[in-house]
Amino acid sequence: MNAHTTSTHDPRDSRTGLDWPRAQAFLADERVHYTERNPRSRALAAHTAQHLLFGVPLHWMNDWGTPFALHVDHAQGAQVTDVDRHVLADFCLGDTGAMFGHAPGPVAAALQRQATRGYTTMLATADAAVVGEALSARFGLPYWQFAMSATDANRYIVRWIRAATGRDKLLVFNGCYHGTIDDVFVDLVDGRPTQRASLLGQVHDLLAHTVVVEFNDLPALEAALAAGDVACVLAEPVMTNIGMVLPDDGYWAAAQQLIRRHGAMLVMDETHTISTGPGGYARAHGIVPDALVLGKPVGGGIPCAVYGMSGPLAESAMRAKRDAPPGHSGIGTTLTGNMLAMA
Repeated sequence: MNAHTTSTHDPRDSRTGLDWPRAQAFLADERVHYTERNPRSRALAAHTAQHLLFGVPLHWMNDWGTPFALHVDHAQGAQVTDVDRHVLADFCLGDTGAMFGHAPGPVAAALQRQATRGYTTMLATADAAVVGEALSARFGLPYWQFAMSATDANRYIVRWIRAATGRDKLLVFNGCYHGTIDDVFVDLVDGRPTQRASLLGQVHDLLAHTVVVEFNDLPALEAALAAGDVACVLAEPVMTNIGMVLPDDGYWAAAQQLIRRHGAMLVMDETHTISTGPGGYARAHGIVPDALVLGKPVGGGIPCAVYGMSGPLAESAMRAKRDAPPGHSGIGTTLTGNMLAMA
């Protein structure tokens, strides 16, 4: 082949159609450009790495593929300003923790009012009564409790339901995301339940107490429920962490019937789908859960989550607590329901 002959080799990946060498060259150029544009972030990243694991407060903050973490100076509305004074449109919004915008006015005003009135006492406040009433009116469940994150809220509601039903199994959908509650890290690999390999320090066999089926597969759901040992189905009404997977027409109507026919309960995790509108996706689409979990944006960016219960579930939960021996229930933390979050 002489110098003027054009190669017939196609560099594109056969599966994705991506010109991989070109993409790699583009990525290398962008990394150089990022480094040049962000000298203060680079310096802060080097400084922070002296004392923080991976150089960031949470190792997730290093997962963006940049040469070093972007450091933010402040955030307002749908924009963040980094320490190098670049004003950036924020399409992530703290992974939806600031779904309704950074530093929203009503939240900022409430925090200012509470700033000199105390942050945590482990005692109830008048604000808690107002919040509980508002949650009940908006989401249609009469009883509520609080948590510091949706992970905690999911963990707590599963524990309450296991106590209330006397059943041990949790059913989730393949590819689900419900925070870092241990029980949910089970996938289907070639049709077989498998504990997620990426988990760090995992010692308990999650397959002993977690059942996983494919979303939208009603026969698989019915088969998994048939043993009569599933305490609850923990689900997003729309799966959101593997792309957006919508329920098939009529899926949730049929699924609710199956779940209740087999004596299990339905927990809707609306941490992502709350953006559907007032009352979330479930209320907009006629889904009636036994329990509902909300986190991330529910406190306007302040660490807070909530979970609601139907009347019958609340009665069973309170009975289980009354009947238990004195001691720690395994539910709650010192800062749960604190005054700042209630404000």
